Amino acid sequence: MAELLPVPEPPGGLFFSNSREISATNPTRDMKRLAETYGEIYKLNLGQNALYVVSSRELITDACDEKRFKKTIRSPLWQVRNAVHDGLFTADGELEPNWGVAHRILVPAFGPLTIHSMFDEMYDIASQMTLKFARHSDTAINASDDFTRLALDTLALCAMDYRFNSYYSEELHPFVAAMGDFLVEAGRRNFRPAFAPKWFYRAADEKFEQDIKTMRDVADQVVAARKKNPSDRKDLLAAMLDGKDPVTGQKLTDESIADQLITFLIAGHETTSGTLSFAFYQLLKNPAEYRKVQEEVDRIAGRDRITIDQIPKFTYIQAVLREVLRVNAPIPSFSVEAKEDTVLAGKYLIKKEERVGLLLAQSHLEPGVYGDDSLEFKPERMTDEKFATLNKEFPDAWKPFGNGKRACIGRPFAWQEAILAMAILFQNFDFTLDDPNYVLEVKQNLTLKPYEFRMRAHLRHGMSATELENQLKGVKTSPKPGKTNQASNSGSAADGKPLAIYYGSNSGTCEALSQRLAGDSGAHGFNVSEICPLDNIKGKLPTDRPVIIVTASYEGEPPSNATHFVEWLKSLKGNELEGVSYLVYGCGHHDWAATFHKIPKLVDSLMAERGAKRIVPMTAVDVADSDVFTQFETWEDEKLWPTLREKYGATENQEQGASAIAVEVTHPRKTTLRQDVEEAMVLDTKVLTTGHNGVKKHIEINLPSDMNYKTGDYLAILPLNPIPTIKRVLRRFGIAWDATLTITAQGSTSLPTGSPIAAANILGAYVELSQPATKRNIQAMIDSTEEEKALQELKPLAGEKFSDEITLKRASVLDLLERFPSVDLPFGSFLAMLPPMRVRQYSISSSPLMDPTRATLTFSVLDAPALSGGGRHLGVASQFLDSLHPGDKVHVAVRPSAAFHLPADPEKTPIICMAAGTGLAPIRGFAEERAAMIAAGRKLARAVFFFGCRTPEEDDLYADQFAEWERTGAMEVRRAYSRAPEKSDGCKYVQDRIAKDRQIIFDLWDQGARLYMCGSRAVGKGIEDALVDMIKDSSEKNLQKIVTDEAARAWFEKLRNERFMADVFD
Repeated sequence: MAELLPVPEPPGGLFFSNSREISATNPTRDMKRLAETYGEIYKLNLGQNALYVVSSRELITDACDEKRFKKTIRSPLWQVRNAVHDGLFTADGELEPNWGVAHRILVPAFGPLTIHSMFDEMYDIASQMTLKFARHSDTAINASDDFTRLALDTLALCAMDYRFNSYYSEELHPFVAAMGDFLVEAGRRNFRPAFAPKWFYRAADEKFEQDIKTMRDVADQVVAARKKNPSDRKDLLAAMLDGKDPVTGQKLTDESIADQLITFLIAGHETTSGTLSFAFYQLLKNPAEYRKVQEEVDRIAGRDRITIDQIPKFTYIQAVLREVLRVNAPIPSFSVEAKEDTVLAGKYLIKKEERVGLLLAQSHLEPGVYGDDSLEFKPERMTDEKFATLNKEFPDAWKPFGNGKRACIGRPFAWQEAILAMAILFQNFDFTLDDPNYVLEVKQNLTLKPYEFRMRAHLRHGMSATELENQLKGVKTSPKPGKTNQASNSGSAADGKPLAIYYGSNSGTCEALSQRLAGDSGAHGFNVSEICPLDNIKGKLPTDRPVIIVTASYEGEPPSNATHFVEWLKSLKGNELEGVSYLVYGCGHHDWAATFHKIPKLVDSLMAERGAKRIVPMTAVDVADSDVFTQFETWEDEKLWPTLREKYGATENQEQGASAIAVEVTHPRKTTLRQDVEEAMVLDTKVLTTGHNGVKKHIEINLPSDMNYKTGDYLAILPLNPIPTIKRVLRRFGIAWDATLTITAQGSTSLPTGSPIAAANILGAYVELSQPATKRNIQAMIDSTEEEKALQELKPLAGEKFSDEITLKRASVLDLLERFPSVDLPFGSFLAMLPPMRVRQYSISSSPLMDPTRATLTFSVLDAPALSGGGRHLGVASQFLDSLHPGDKVHVAVRPSAAFHLPADPEKTPIICMAAGTGLAPIRGFAEERAAMIAAGRKLARAVFFFGCRTPEEDDLYADQFAEWERTGAMEVRRAYSRAPEKSDGCKYVQDRIAKDRQIIFDLWDQGARLYMCGSRAVGKGIEDALVDMIKDSSEKNLQKIVTDEAARAWFEKLRNERFMADVFD
């Protein structure tokens, strides 16, 4: 055993020991100072037992071992117990059983489904805050105060249906005022000298007791009111009143419920308000990061009402919050105590019951973990991928939510609340510091918050407070197509193949997924014989039916209703599970990287090791994504049910299969509007080509007032199917052009339901009519005809001829229905086969420097013989754009390009551009932008454009404009004419021109040029081949070294999105 090391200790006084080293107003600041002085560990004697303060990741990781250490309440939390007793936050979990009872009852109440259901109430309070900011626009905002109001009101409403209405009065609710004063005094009490007489603090003690009474009176009133007037709300109060501990069967007493309510309000409001306050401070001090947050909000939410589905998409906001919790953790430390004598990290002796303070405020800044810039605020280090890597490489390096089973139970609630608050504020305001010279000061009570940090909010988009209020309501002029999540009825499926479903679930997600499986099973020919928790079938897994296991991990441990099952699996030694056929579906949250999907993986591997036969490989989902059920349904449809049907010979229930959509045909006209894009207006269109080798066009679009783009971005277009294609469908099904459809659906659908809508509108706007048919589609056609000839031709199409005849020829369901008129497919089944209409992206061919309100597109009109032999193949988006005229409306959205943008320093960095045909679109935008810069007097580095087309007369796109730009020095063009190479120095294709003028490329590359390539896949391959040859020739000539194709391509690939940007399309 290594020799134990002594623990350094600051010198202490006779009576106050080390207390003079720690200030009562900001103890964390002093503890950090001591850590910088004494290193990774030091000892404090504050008149009680010793406190060992550790601040390195190594020591903190060891102190987080729950087998040797437990959370201690002999700290500031002891004073909080005066109000909340053995609440979740302040109980000794190992000595006070009430903690376990409350914890087990409340965990499901903080599950993803419950938290998602609270979104509207969170939005309600966030809107109140937003409107207050708007109505006090341009006046100083005390960030900590207003975010405290937000957190308290949100918690009170979501947890117990109680409104403090903090934004409607300057005076705080008595409960809120009492709680604030109580926390201040609780902090002060920890610094009272042990020998001080009680009478010295009489007034403070009386106020302390009165504040406690005020809080408990309100909590008791809330509990009594709910018991007197029960409701069907599924909030935290309902969980505590109605829930029973699954282990002991106990219910919480009214006193304990009051304890938990006050606990939630104390713990939740402090941390969330502090996190948001520090986040705004950091963003206001770091303009680049501020911009990224606002751009993300604009891109994802625009000016529409923020929705629950968008919350996980705000990935940069989440990175900001993680980084804030690293640099400015509101809870700067937490304490544990040794269960027995132990040695910390093999170096320091810690005796039984001695306390160890984990100083996160210091450990979160460790350079060995976060690098030499660890003191800087850099959200990029906390993006999802890097955060996962961090937790894998440095466990316990990031611990703002505490540790293990005593970690923050309300983390999902706080996370959703904080993301929403930041998104809604950045969506509607620009913020500035009230005092630009403000330097962060920290105030510490129970937690840390910025002190006297004030900012100003300025409404964006030229809105008034009244306009903002209307926008926050999210009122739309036309409805968005509805989508239901109702499970299909198993109906007559009772005679289906038997199936068993077992789940392990703490939060309720896995149980809900299991119930969904059971509901869907009948439509796929199965009958669920048993659905129950995993613990219920310990030692008795069935062997006469497939077993589906849906389970999660809980901080690396099994869910509470699967612990016995997992232990039983671990105890098996041989092939005890031989004969069991199973599959596992796992749930987890990526923030818990170290234990992500640990239990599902363990169950899956142990069952296989003990003789069970795995039906399909384990599948897992990240519940951090709000589309967890969409992912689950995709897995059902694409993997689970097809595999089970094939293996067990089940037959789909036709009453609940593809015809789950019912259609009623009527004849009044009605139109609807898609709302996932914004309406824009066409300003101009023109044909750019001559001859008969395909039409290429230019279209200019007036963007919505709130839509912005950068040169190199994309414009997403929501098209309509070509009218000839729509007429083909109507003709095939015998439906009149002016018919309307009323759609009802038992399950999920992207089609508008419940209201009559024009058939042409449904077929034109909502479904993809030209999508290649699937094998399942063809099988449905086989089931819908009795004609022998049709069957003989259709069956191979669903088998050995599928790739050649369907995939390669892009034969659609409509193509096949026209080819086989005997197929009597119901129209509802046809609609159910079709995927929803998707947007198409086009590179923008203009620059906002010329006019930020307008964007242009350059496109080819696709109209060619169909490979399937059925008439013409009409490009959906290009035909739609071709049909537009000035004044027409089109629905668009800007999609940012990740890397295809001009250099940030165009004066110093040359550019080399390569394209053919309409691939010149983003390059035209570059040329236009550079022309605008030159017109403003800037001197730019050289730009050369290698361009390929057919002939100068036929399709030399924008030739006159490029000639003018070349004259001004914006961009020089070097062309290759494939049908007239004699007019381009013998260069037939763009790669030939590149090879001929290679020295220009070499010279510019040596000057630090960035290379841009845009075109079809064939053009891209030709250009890359030419560049690879150049790399090989240069290496051989300059380095006397033979370089292979593979090595040259690998070298080139390393530069992608740094010096080489490619935009390749089909």
